[in-house]
Amino acid sequence: MVGGGEGAFIGAVHRMAASLDGAYQLVCGAFSSDAERNRRSAAGLGLDPARAYATLDALLAGEAALPADQRMQALAIVTPNHLHAPAAIAALDAGFHVFSEKPMALDLDEALAIEAAVQRSGRLYGLAFTYSGYPLVEEARARVARGDFGAIRLVQAEYWQGWLSQPIDRDGQKQAEWRTDPARAGLGGCLGDIGTHAFQLAEHVSGLTVEALSADLAIHVPGRRLDDDVAALLRFEGGARGVLKATQVAAGEENGLRLRVYGEKGGLEWSQMEPNTLTLRWLDRPAETVRAGGPGLDPLTAARLRTPSGHPEGYIEAFANLYQSFGRTIRAGAGAPPVRGAADWFPGITDGLRTMTFVEAMIQNSAGDAKWTALAKVLEARRISAGLPPQTAPAPIA
Repeated sequence: MVGGGEGAFIGAVHRMAASLDGAYQLVCGAFSSDAERNRRSAAGLGLDPARAYATLDALLAGEAALPADQRMQALAIVTPNHLHAPAAIAALDAGFHVFSEKPMALDLDEALAIEAAVQRSGRLYGLAFTYSGYPLVEEARARVARGDFGAIRLVQAEYWQGWLSQPIDRDGQKQAEWRTDPARAGLGGCLGDIGTHAFQLAEHVSGLTVEALSADLAIHVPGRRLDDDVAALLRFEGGARGVLKATQVAAGEENGLRLRVYGEKGGLEWSQMEPNTLTLRWLDRPAETVRAGGPGLDPLTAARLRTPSGHPEGYIEAFANLYQSFGRTIRAGAGAPPVRGAADWFPGITDGLRTMTFVEAMIQNSAGDAKWTALAKVLEARRISAGLPPQTAPAPIA
């Protein structure tokens, strides 16, 4: 693990998720640039002091020097955003698999550089889009994919938080301070932090690709340098329309991620704060409530559950589902992640490029006078500027 030392919220979450099914062992880390904090973090986790490295470079070199059956197999990246790309590229080029926090990188250029590193290394790359690991999100995706609701017409994704309603980033609050710093957070604030989750979930469950968007980015707290409130109208392939709303200044809100998808025959609704319930609505019959662990679930949904009906599962279990799929794919010796809808699917390069393209398209559109911005044109322009060959066909949602 790189990052995630003493006092870091997300590092502890990754460790809990990875260890939940007994499939991983934490063997080494570079947890902090502060030497004493790094030492304390490693000691608190029971690690061999010799494998508490001062830097990522030292970690990669030290692990590569060990016999193959003793060295680490995968690196978990849980640093602030500005270190995601350099850490991922270095680890991939050193021959290690990578599971990274999102967003993928600071910008689309860095994301494309990670894609190139994955291609030349042949290693696996996963992203912590945690909410796609919830069992009933898989149930929602499966029901849409098998056509239960007919052709999809409407998609609404919203993610409401209130923790940045006050200028706590200027008062030294660690998590807020780096998330509102362009040098460490990247192009978007709220947009990159939680807007990407809403976008990934919308495409993942609907099975549709956003072709164009019309965006509005706002900063409500005076003096803040990155957006804290974003909204977008979405145009999906095939004619479906969508709305995305993400904010971190809705005072009093906790972690209000909600998705609604409607087709010609019915629709569904799922909320992260009530994750064990999926509501189905129909044109010609009463609404239905589907419960985690209950009857009638898709086999892929059932495989993601650990307890019987009525025993709630939540955030850590959803996270663990991604780690479980990532680990099984490593053990299978696969050179590429399974496609969406397969048993061991996990978010990876495709989701990373899609979400980083979304971020850049949102910023471009909000800053200009054009009503719509096509995501494919944003990605193609970046490929050309990076000296990469043009993409001959849109990347599939896989």
